[in-house]
Amino acid sequence: MASVTQQSRFGEFTQQFLRLGDAAPNFDADTTQGKITFYDWIGDSWCVLFSHPRDFTPVCTTELGRVAQLKQRFADKNTKVIALSVDDVGHHGTWIQDINEITGCNVDFPIIADPDRKISCLYGMLDQTHLEDTGMPLTVRSVFIIGPDRKIKAMITYPASTGRNFDEILRVLDSLQLALSHKVATPADWQRGKECVVLPSVPTEEAKKLFSKGVKEVRPWMRVTPDPSV
Repeated sequence: MASVTQQSRFGEFTQQFLRLGDAAPNFDADTTQGKITFYDWIGDSWCVLFSHPRDFTPVCTTELGRVAQLKQRFADKNTKVIALSVDDVGHHGTWIQDINEITGCNVDFPIIADPDRKISCLYGMLDQTHLEDTGMPLTVRSVFIIGPDRKIKAMITYPASTGRNFDEILRVLDSLQLALSHKVATPADWQRGKECVVLPSVPTEEAKKLFSKGVKEVRPWMRVTPDPSV
């Protein structure tokens, strides 16, 4: 995986640039639920790791509250969620009280403390175009979907000014898990239960045997089938 060193008034930051299919970097961290080793914490689950610029910020508050509301939907997909923010664990704990009160939820998943930006650098989460008053680069809203094999399956990055759409993250997770178990891809705006696209590498006659709900040939190179997972 590639890396680049950037300079700020605070010092140098060497960021990793990760690609789909790379092994997600392992790390040890303090979290609001104790110390973890990332790989051990993931176990046999999928994982959504998502980062935040800092504690006590309004957009981040809405995001963490939304994930708390959706936690069971992630769990139903064998997926653990874990957040990261650059303040310390004590700061996180006080912030969680506000999040719960403002959004009417219960944030009971871990939030990683990353005050020195080490994990942010490890995952290439820093935005050098936006610096804090201290010269520290801002940690942007990155999302990493990581499989049980510890490989990165999807990456989505938003600027600090834009809150994430977690329904879309759930949709991507559905697509990834479907493609892993069936020889299909998902078309534009696909939702679970909707038609899927048969992989071009699968001959039509083979596809008809694989997909009991039927295969419709739109073109010889474009075949669709009902969602085989429902």
